[in-house]
Amino acid sequence: SGESGAGKTESTKLLLQHIMNLCKGNLQLEQQILQVNPLLEAFGNAQTVMNDNSSRFGKYIQLRFQKNTVRGAKLSEYLLEKSRVVQQDTGERNFHIFYYMFAGLSSEEKEMYGLLDPSLYRYISGRFGTQDVAQRWKQKYQEVCNALDMVGFQEQEQVDMQAILAGVLSLGNVTFEPDEWDGSVKVSEASRGWLKAAAVKVNVLSQLVCCVPCSPCSPSVSCCCLCADARDSIAKVAYGRVFGWIVCKINELLAENVDPEVELSEIGILDIFGFENFAVNRFEQLCINLANEQLQHFFNHHIFQMEQAAYKEEELPWETITFNNNEPILNLLLAKPLGLLSLLDEQSAFPQATDKTLVDKLNSSFKGNLHFQPGRGHVLGFSIIHYAGKVQYTAGGFLEKNRDTLPANVRGLFINSITPLLSLLKLQDIAHQTLAVLWLARLLIFLCPRQHSLMMLMERMYSANPHFVRCIKPNSQKEPGVVDSQVVLLQLRYNGLLETIRIRRDGFSWRPSFEEFAER
Repeated sequence: SGESGAGKTESTKLLLQHIMNLCKGNLQLEQQILQVNPLLEAFGNAQTVMNDNSSRFGKYIQLRFQKNTVRGAKLSEYLLEKSRVVQQDTGERNFHIFYYMFAGLSSEEKEMYGLLDPSLYRYISGRFGTQDVAQRWKQKYQEVCNALDMVGFQEQEQVDMQAILAGVLSLGNVTFEPDEWDGSVKVSEASRGWLKAAAVKVNVLSQLVCCVPCSPCSPSVSCCCLCADARDSIAKVAYGRVFGWIVCKINELLAENVDPEVELSEIGILDIFGFENFAVNRFEQLCINLANEQLQHFFNHHIFQMEQAAYKEEELPWETITFNNNEPILNLLLAKPLGLLSLLDEQSAFPQATDKTLVDKLNSSFKGNLHFQPGRGHVLGFSIIHYAGKVQYTAGGFLEKNRDTLPANVRGLFINSITPLLSLLKLQDIAHQTLAVLWLARLLIFLCPRQHSLMMLMERMYSANPHFVRCIKPNSQKEPGVVDSQVVLLQLRYNGLLETIRIRRDGFSWRPSFEEFAER
């Protein structure tokens, strides 16, 4: 764990290499486990203002052992930041794979996929890079292709995958305008070429995006906005499905080939997105920071509460060490029925609710709470005093993102797609759960709630023997070889590492069994 850009993903890779080096065994499997990283980073990482290679999803890697030899592995991914596909803030980029494609595809391949100059695409904000950067991206693209081959993607599957990515970019350039004849909304004449490039039939998309209710005050403007939302929903779903499919293929490759009756031991490694505090913080940052609050609480529970309880139980002379307990912040966020996420779910259930009614509700519910501050001035938002500091959140889009709704016709559009892969990835029935519930179930306990209950996973998490790797960011400028003492000290303080050093120094950090002790 650690801030965004502190080195969690790089530490995970080094840890994997170290474990593989220690347990000499199936060399091919070990290489495969290490080689899937370029693939995951290309599709799941992006440049942010805090980190040039920021993980925009969480991953939990389970290494399975038999007699100290790795026999298989499983990767669980949760909550890819799909909103990045359709929008990035100043100084940020879309997922790496889009830029790698533009740099690595030949002119003939670009023509086949209908790709034009990268500056034309709204979803990558017209930003590309220098010649040096493009050359580096070209090499990365080749690494991705090699990894796709290694994981076992057929040539046609790779073609379909890139066709979908190209289609997503083209779809982002589709715009809408009012029809002069009947006041309905249609795809603008200027963007019909983009629609064709996105390989979606005009009438299908028109039906998809136009069966939405319009505001009586400004019907054309309202409908055009809703159509744009529907377009972006399709793009996010398509990208998310491709990413999930990649993870499934990786797991097929890495699955252990042993008798099901054989009991395997396991090491799990969690690489989660770090605490974030940007100039503009949205729903995604709240969810990410909530996950980090839970990890900090998990850390406190093991390092301070369990440790000191053991000393008291054994009646050792011990002066209690106080620590910064973040339970009040978790209560603010998670309590039922009046925690922030419960109130967000409640507002999401009301069709007439708006982001403003949500903020009004939060302001009245948390008045006087030391960890909550109402927004100032005309900004629609609020601030939370997290364990790592104060973060101001912009509330615009909270309800829409929490509902995570899709137009009813999307399913048919995917099933009828001319791209076989998209048809294969057709939408499954979506449970009527808001994203806040899914964030809780997935983020806090690593795995998908549809496969395991929340309670079982929490049990598993707390029954494991955890080891914490705390990553410290040396400076805020993304510069190598520079240590900013104040930046480092701030992290040591809010992570509770100064208290951890004290409990390790004053306590009993080496715990031999009686047999070990007697033998020694």
